[in-house]
Amino acid sequence: MIWNKPKECMTLEEKRNLQGERLRKLVERVYHSTPFYRQKMQEMNITPADIQTVDDIVKLPFTTKQDLRDNYPYGLFAVPMSQIVRLHASSGTTGSPTVVGYTRRDLSIWAEMTARCLSAYGADQNDIFSVAYGYGLFTGGLGLHYGVEHLGATVIPMSSGNTAKQIKLMHDFGATALGCTPSYALYLAEAMAKTDIPREDFKLRIGILGAEPWTENMRKEIEAKMGIDAYNIYGLSEVMGPGVSHECQYKDGSHIIDDHFLPEIVSPDTLEQLPYGEQGELVFTTLTKEGLPLLRYRTKDLCTLTDEVCKCGRTSVRMGRIVGRSDDMLIIRGVNVFPSQIESVILEMEEFEPHYMLVVDRANNLDTLEVQVEVRDGFYSDEVMKMVDLKKKIAHRLQSVLGISADIKLVEPYTIKRSEGKAQRVIDKRVFN
Repeated sequence: MIWNKPKECMTLEEKRNLQGERLRKLVERVYHSTPFYRQKMQEMNITPADIQTVDDIVKLPFTTKQDLRDNYPYGLFAVPMSQIVRLHASSGTTGSPTVVGYTRRDLSIWAEMTARCLSAYGADQNDIFSVAYGYGLFTGGLGLHYGVEHLGATVIPMSSGNTAKQIKLMHDFGATALGCTPSYALYLAEAMAKTDIPREDFKLRIGILGAEPWTENMRKEIEAKMGIDAYNIYGLSEVMGPGVSHECQYKDGSHIIDDHFLPEIVSPDTLEQLPYGEQGELVFTTLTKEGLPLLRYRTKDLCTLTDEVCKCGRTSVRMGRIVGRSDDMLIIRGVNVFPSQIESVILEMEEFEPHYMLVVDRANNLDTLEVQVEVRDGFYSDEVMKMVDLKKKIAHRLQSVLGISADIKLVEPYTIKRSEGKAQRVIDKRVFN
């Protein structure tokens, strides 16, 4: 289903013209409304007149999360506070949180964008959505909530946590769609299997999963355990929130809503723009945001882009799966390691549950990597040799993928802590040495 065909199926020429027009207006606005950007552009000897087409995007300065923190709380806002009708903020685990402000028009655009995503998943006004993303300063809950309402469907504002109640109300209220993190979807699937309610008594058919990277193998695991079609939704609070990109029924990359967000891929090292097809850091320019417009925001997410027309008919640029974050990449004994690589190996092997923990440490001036992984019921054994063989099997597979050896710690099912939000997969003890 195409929710907004004139925008989702534009020709390349139509899109470039629209993006160019919106980019020119954006640069003019931030130059005169945001001292931070005016100073940046003046330092680079740039004026709004230098930006005429989308190709001129490379002339503009980048924006980082640190820039938002340095201008905490409202320094990057481009409108007076009298026009800001909602605030969101990141968790702010280190330093000040990043604060995002929305005008009434921002919220209207956000709701329409999210409705496009839900429509692409095959949802319509007859669906009932259980929104298990967190409500509050986190954008996930309210972002999906207003998209459901804009679609004309029914929303159950469950928020995260209280898993027993989640399951009861999904069943009793006849929820057909679930929005949550992939790790929580796995946790819910386990909890549902332990109830007295048969899976066929649930009406769930769609999962809207995001807020953390997840692999194709995890998708298969979730779909098999929950009996749903699981789709990726992508967003960042700084850029807007959930709804920046979405999959369609073909699940061949996520469609970026590029009439509102201009995407780029750049080298994390040189910051030079890379051609589509090459892996690099994803960068967004917000073409229509009023409250907190951003030029070339560095997401730190690593992926590829393609502008090939999708089989669904949408002409929007698509992003591949996030393979990791440039700031989450682990360098272990000189080798770049992403948690997603380890997760993919674990999920390829039937002996293991999709729950794991990585512990990185240093001993005798040498980095160590311990992979804790749950063994499935039926494979966990008291026989020492069986467990030794299982450790050798996964250790060999991980070494062939990572290029380094890892210490394997096999644990019983349900012993690794579950998450009702974003899963913590890595404990790096080296920073404390």
